[in-house]
Amino acid sequence: MLMHIIDETDQRLIAALRRDGRASVSELAQRLGLARATVRARIERLMARGEISGFTVLTRADLAESPVRCMMMIGMDGCGADRAVSELLGMAEVQSVHATSGKWDLMVELGVQTLGDLDRVMAQIKRIAGVTSSESNLLLSTRRAGK
Repeated sequence: MLMHIIDETDQRLIAALRRDGRASVSELAQRLGLARATVRARIERLMARGEISGFTVLTRADLAESPVRCMMMIGMDGCGADRAVSELLGMAEVQSVHATSGKWDLMVELGVQTLGDLDRVMAQIKRIAGVTSSESNLLLSTRRAGK
């Protein structure tokens, strides 16, 4: 079986499409700093290889908070942080990635449907090149300023 490598640009494109699957090629090109022809060719190639298998509609209910949420603090070996962030942002379960000071290099907010999903995603993140350590905390409740 031939293994296809998804480079950082493909990961960024997939992440942008996950955020807005209705974005035009022009909008995607502008957001990613690429030529329209490049974006169009990459989307067509990703679809032909089966990396992108379709587009879907999200309703307001779909965007409701995931029932299982977690903050995962990640320690990096120093040189792979940019690539790791790109890979993280390409994952549907990743809500946000924050660069931090102090003990941890990154804080990743995760949202999933089940604890089993969370376990799977955390194991996947731990396999990302450059990740050396992690600590995770389940989010029990969230309060937002002004709400």
